[in-house]
Amino acid sequence: MVNRKWDTSLLEDILSALNTQLPLSPDGGMVEYRKSLLLSFFFKFYLKVVNELKSSGTVSGSIEYPSSYASANEPIVRNAMEATQFYPDVPEGQATNDLVGRAVMNESGYKLVTGEAVYCDDIASEPGELHFAFVTSTKAHAKIININPKEALALKGVHAFVGAEDVPGLNNFGVYDETISDEEIFASDKVIHVGQPIGGIIAESFGLARQAAKMVKVEYKELGHILTIQEAIDNESFLHPFMYLENGDVEHELLQSSDKVIEGEVYIGGQSHFYMETQTCVVRPREEDELTITASTQDLLGAQMLVAQALGVPANKITCKVRRVGGAFGGKIFRTRGIIAACAVAANKVWRPVRLVLARGEDMQIVGARHPVTAKYRVGVTRTGHLKALDADIFVNAGCTTDCSHVVAGHIMSQLHNAYRIPVHRASIKLCKTNIPSSTAYRGFGTPQGQMIIETIIDHVSKSCELAPEYIREINLYKENDVDNTFQGLPDIENLRRCWQECILKSDYEKRKMQVDNFNRNSRWKKRGIAVVPQKGQIGLPCGYLNQGAALVHIYKDGSVLLTHGGIEMGQGLYTKTVQVASRVFQISPNLIHINQTSTDKVPNGTRTVASSGTELYGHAVKNACEMLMKRLKPFIDDNPKGSWEDWVSAAYYDRVSLSATGFFKYPKLIAGHVDNNNIGACTNYHFSYGAACCEVEIDCLTGDHQLLRTDIVMDAGKSLNPALDIGQIEGAFIQGYGLYVVEELRYTKEGRLLTLGPGMYNLPRAKNIPCQFNVSLLKDSPCKVGLYSSKSLGEPPLLLGVGVLMAIKNAIMSARLDAGVTGYFRLDSPATAERIRLACSDQLTSRAKSTLETEDDFFVRP
Repeated sequence: MVNRKWDTSLLEDILSALNTQLPLSPDGGMVEYRKSLLLSFFFKFYLKVVNELKSSGTVSGSIEYPSSYASANEPIVRNAMEATQFYPDVPEGQATNDLVGRAVMNESGYKLVTGEAVYCDDIASEPGELHFAFVTSTKAHAKIININPKEALALKGVHAFVGAEDVPGLNNFGVYDETISDEEIFASDKVIHVGQPIGGIIAESFGLARQAAKMVKVEYKELGHILTIQEAIDNESFLHPFMYLENGDVEHELLQSSDKVIEGEVYIGGQSHFYMETQTCVVRPREEDELTITASTQDLLGAQMLVAQALGVPANKITCKVRRVGGAFGGKIFRTRGIIAACAVAANKVWRPVRLVLARGEDMQIVGARHPVTAKYRVGVTRTGHLKALDADIFVNAGCTTDCSHVVAGHIMSQLHNAYRIPVHRASIKLCKTNIPSSTAYRGFGTPQGQMIIETIIDHVSKSCELAPEYIREINLYKENDVDNTFQGLPDIENLRRCWQECILKSDYEKRKMQVDNFNRNSRWKKRGIAVVPQKGQIGLPCGYLNQGAALVHIYKDGSVLLTHGGIEMGQGLYTKTVQVASRVFQISPNLIHINQTSTDKVPNGTRTVASSGTELYGHAVKNACEMLMKRLKPFIDDNPKGSWEDWVSAAYYDRVSLSATGFFKYPKLIAGHVDNNNIGACTNYHFSYGAACCEVEIDCLTGDHQLLRTDIVMDAGKSLNPALDIGQIEGAFIQGYGLYVVEELRYTKEGRLLTLGPGMYNLPRAKNIPCQFNVSLLKDSPCKVGLYSSKSLGEPPLLLGVGVLMAIKNAIMSARLDAGVTGYFRLDSPATAERIRLACSDQLTSRAKSTLETEDDFFVRP
């Protein structure tokens, strides 16, 4: 290449040489992407030199490129972040002490940002406290032949090895459905995933316990393992029963009544919870064979019951408590129970306090993730884009045990149509049993996967019918008097269309769409895309008995109030909202109200805090208790109407009136876990939540990099109890959904070991991923008739709007493909990582890279 002219023939020769003479090792995977990057980076360099030669006036052969090629070396500009939040103010004349509807800061806000907030592992050690570390499986599926802890026990400071034989009660347990006992606290006979706890070491320090745990020798006899959905299908490895839901004659509608039948497939990958605080618990023996457990969990009752079962003692001997949890997102419901029980078994063996704190990589390997899903679909449409029929076969990677997978499948079913009316439909869902850690609850609980499926279908219809995607979405939105695909009535469905229209208006969508088109016409290697998507989500715990909450409220002689309930505070502001409720009922300053930690010895049988239900259940329970107490105080208020709160409380005390009350709330309807052909007509929710988001992105077609430029969200929160907390939930959920659909990817080795451990390997949304412009609005004048003070729950639904980023990326890629002469629909799975974006921007460089692949790119597995 020396002494060659810098021209297109040189470019061609170097690209050919790089492609054929520089083989890339398959180690690390993504060979096609890495080869495409290699060629793309040189192409960028080549264009940069061309530009400099032209600028300097140097003549170097005939080199002519369109001006749009200059974009290859123009950076994606990230402007300074701007954000706006719009929400209604409280009514004029509302009392200052009445905090309902006001944008109030989290009650622990200052402690959280200064580091003073106490989490589980911040609790000071007691004298004699020991540490526990797991011994985990290194095989995906194997019979345990022998466990030898002798070398580990020889270390000074190591107290004991704990295994299945040390469980005095039951080692087997079930999580969501307790009649299905397919889990073990410690693996006894065989292991079914890498990272499964086999036993553990009790030692004097955290480091020593971990060191000794690695020295325990386990002998295995390996069995065949299954990791992916396709492997499970091929081997017919399923959990039963299957789920079916059908309405109308799908085949007739597809073949006889539809102008087009469109077929496709889409995959949605898993997602790690990656909470800030890993799985942590401290177990402390007390007198009378009691245990006090402080644990980072969303489900104190579940932990209490399993520990009692494992130790063979009644539940009244086990007290579980927590002040706050450092993030959970569903990962601290079911998977945390076995971890807490293992620590309790360890404490029971040595009868000393024991602390268990999982390291980040250990946490990610042991605890399951969001369910990966593959969907195959056929959809019938008219020439005008109206949806007529949908036929979907959905396969869910449930992992190695049942966990809550049947309920997740039910939520996938409920979200499968999202905001769109499809009159005739059939869907089947099969749970694939594999040898990855058991897939478990995650914020959204199956609805994000359903959202991805239907929005992919809408995009496919748009391209096939050559109609704008926003047009397809709008004409198919549910209308008044419609029922959804699970036969649920939609009493406030007009709010869906209001959110949609307001989002298009506030985002200036039509104008910006033209600006995006203009940008793309003048830029070959940077492309922009814009998309607007709606969201319909249901709120309600997926099982009748769970829809209950209790609270305990004390008024002390000096007028101060102590509030306790069964809900878990994990950053969402549940404690703050329940203080607001008490403040309104009592008509007192919140400074008089203190909320105590959640504990099973204060409020028994607390429903786990999940599925955006905490405020509904525990807010109503607090309201109930406070109203009881106000009824008792009413005679003293009537006798002394000009008196103070303290006067009335004192008078009641001296008149021997009880100033303590237990509040209780149960949702008046029975809520079903799901709707299928076996229980059509069942109610699945308290209410629906609606929203819409407009997202604009810019991508680098040569690298697959992207930048989220702007997001506008309009969300129906009813009459928000606390706009500050609700908007915080919307923003956080949206970014987490963006992570699911675009950024985060779980990858395993072929042996079943998770590769993407910790932030160094597992890509997460970071500060640079926040939209440069982020606008959130709460829909005005939309009270919810059944909500607490007319509010709606918002913890999970906004996550689904993250799919708008993927759709915007897809539109940007489409522009790049058209420039390359590639037409027609293309598939883009989730997450839309840099690899998938670059390879989807099909051009001469990706074609070269693909043509020289020598071996199958199978270094790692996407389950």
